Parts: sequence; C-alpha cells; structure tokens
Amino acid sequence: MKFVVKLGGAALEDKDLLHQCGKAIAELVADGNQVAVVHGGGVQLTKTLAQLGKKSEFVSGLRITDAETRDAALMVLAGRVNKSLVAALASHGQAAVGLSGGDGHVFRARKKKTTPDLGFVGEIAATDPRWLDAIWKMGAVPVISSIALGFDGEYYNINADEMAAACAICTKADTLVFLTDVPGVKGADGRVMRWLTIAEIPLLEKQRVISGGMLPKLNACRSALLHGVKRVRILPAESASLLPDICTTRVSDGTEVMVA
Repeated sequence: MKFVVKLGGAALEDKDLLHQCGKAIAELVADGNQVAVVHGGGVQLTKTLAQLGKKSEFVSGLRITDAETRDAALMVLAGRVNKSLVAALASHGQAAVGLSGGDGHVFRARKKKTTPDLGFVGEIAATDPRWLDAIWKMGAVPVISSIALGFDGEYYNINADEMAAACAICTKADTLVFLTDVPGVKGADGRVMRWLTIAEIPLLEKQRVISGGMLPKLNACRSALLHGVKRVRILPAESASLLPDICTTRVSDGTEVMVA
C-alpha cells in the first residue's frame, strides 16, 4: 500500500516524538508499504523569524510571507527540519531522501490569490511523481518540505497540509495520515469527533467550531478524498505507534475524515 504521512508541530520539535514517528514510519516500510513524508515546520520558522526580528502574521491559518520570510522558510524547512527528519528515519535503519517540493519539479506552484495578499504563499499547480517513484524503487522514503517552485522561477511557501494532499493524490496513495499536535477534530461540545464527513465541514466552519490551522487541514482532507485517496485520518503524534496497524485494526484515536 501507499501511505503519505504529514508531520508538523510538536512532532518536529520534540526529540522523543520525532523518534516515535520515525520508528512507526520505518515499520510501515518494513511491512512492505511505500511511504512518503511531507512536513511543515511552522513553529521552527516562527522562532527563526523572531530571532531575525520579524513578527509572524497569519490569515485563516496561512502565514503572510514576504520575500525575507520566504527565504527563511527555505532555510528552515528545506534545511534543518528536513534533514532532522531524514536523520530520525536513518536512526531506525530506514534510508530517506530529503527534498523540497521544487526538486525534480515534483511540485510546481502558482501564487495563491487571496484578500489580503499573502505574498509568496502558493498553491500546487502541477505535480510529477516520477522522482518519488524512483526513490521508492530504491527502498527509501522521500521526505518533502512544503516549499515548491513556481513557473515564474520563484519559490513559494505552501501549506504543508495542502502539499500532503497533493502528494497523496499524485501518487495515488491509499492512505493519508496527518500527525498533529491535537487529539483530533473537536465538535461543538469540545469532544473529539471520531468520524467526520466532508459534508459536515462547512457547517462547522460557519459555526466557528473549527478555525485557524484546522481549516486548511480539513480542506486538504476533502481534496484528497474527492480525488481518489481511500482513507484520511487526523491522528495525534503521540499515537504514531498506531501507524503500522492503522489499516488492519480498529483505531480509536484521532478523527477519521470520510466522504459520507
């Protein structure tokens, strides 16, 4: 089976969590699966920008990205964060190849049209999974940072949830898993929703039950499901050890997002 696993937040900051995630992904591969990892690094980027004297601002969960912020994103996401994930997998004997979305033209971007303008924030315009297939054929895991090259020659900051969905779609993945800082999607009563259909998302958004960074995540879930990905789950990173069994056993952690 093909899996796309998206990593972000505390899983990239906490060494123990990163170790657990790396171990689970290595076990998925050992079981005969092909796995691609897509990662963000927003917390690390915000810290680096603060050290540079820049304030981070967000609109609907998306970072306003001027040229200086974009360059910092390239340095942090495609550099330190990407290579720390490669190292985490290597510590469990799993070969991994770190990429940015621009490498090999795997992901091409265009500027995201928004009001207000978000600067160098992009959306995926085209994909070419041949390099990912080549890495899989060598038994390795592609580890992809959420930066993509535009047709205008500029690099764009891509929401990592959106890139994970695009990765799952272009590789015809069976399963897309978001490893997150939160226990799942919470309903109006504050409890984690074990199941959520894409038809329920607009009402939850209208009622402001979901907001901020959860909005692009659920939009990514919807996109993946509507384009052929069979299973999408939001799973707390603390439960990463469940990954190898997620398709064969009943998993109660997190939120399963479904078409209906």
